[in-house]
Amino acid sequence: MAITADGKDWTWVLDRPCPECGLDTRQVRPQDVAGLLLANAAAWPGVLAAADVRRRPSPHVWSPLEYACHVRDVYRLYDERLALMLAEDDPLYPNWDQDETAVAQRYGEQDPAVVAVELTAAAETLAGRFGEVSAQQWERPGRRSDGATFSVATFARYLLHDPVHHLADVTR
Repeated sequence: MAITADGKDWTWVLDRPCPECGLDTRQVRPQDVAGLLLANAAAWPGVLAAADVRRRPSPHVWSPLEYACHVRDVYRLYDERLALMLAEDDPLYPNWDQDETAVAQRYGEQDPAVVAVELTAAAETLAGRFGEVSAQQWERPGRRSDGATFSVATFARYLLHDPVHHLADVTR
């Protein structure tokens, strides 16, 4: 089972549509993920230009700025993990606590304009790496520290849900 730092098992997004954001990753071809990541990243600068970007809708829900920082860091982390999957046989990824990172990096205090640039750059880097995946590499495996196993193809689809879901979080 794949449990994230928020205590939820999100691997189900590979098997059925997300009832909150509507994304059905079963309909996503892995080779389309690079373009979809870039399209998602293109929406975040507009979100980050809003006047209330630091406002949390409730004490336990991140602000748009905090979500953008998270998405930026997800893009960076998944680029590292994808590089491992392409270079090593069945790598085990180091653990990542997203909530600990948010506190340590002071997501809510970061400069929204800088985050917009960094998020876009991270998406471009990751999309570029996905764009270089060959047909035979889509089945290469990798594992998270919680035991969840992915192929590059399922890893790509699983990843896509995160920024799509969080963009929906901040734009509805």
